Amino acid sequence: MVCALETSIARLLTIGTYASIALISVGVVGLLAAGRSPLDAAPGFDLGRLGGDLVALRSEGFLWLGILGLIATPASRVLAALVGYARTGERAMVVISVLILAVIAIGVVSGTAAG
Repeated sequence: MVCALETSIARLLTIGTYASIALISVGVVGLLAAGRSPLDAAPGFDLGRLGGDLVALRSEGFLWLGILGLIATPASRVLAALVGYARTGERAMVVISVLILAVIAIGVVSGTAAG
């Protein structure tokens, strides 16, 4: 069971990372094609605009979705581990996983509140 869990988690991390890098790459290429520099100040993150930016094929949408993916991938790994530990009855590891997710959530909330 542990080997299958580790394999699934590794696959999740690999797919999440590659997908996020691909999205960021599309965004950077889009910026360059539009004559803009990826090093210029980026517009602020607005979750409400993300869908519209993606549908309109705006570079910012791809960049922000890629960044969100890079942030969510490690948290997804912890969540997958939590589920695996819960299924195998490893209570101490479940508690540790929940605490790690709480720290990630606090970091995201405090980081977005500060910006």
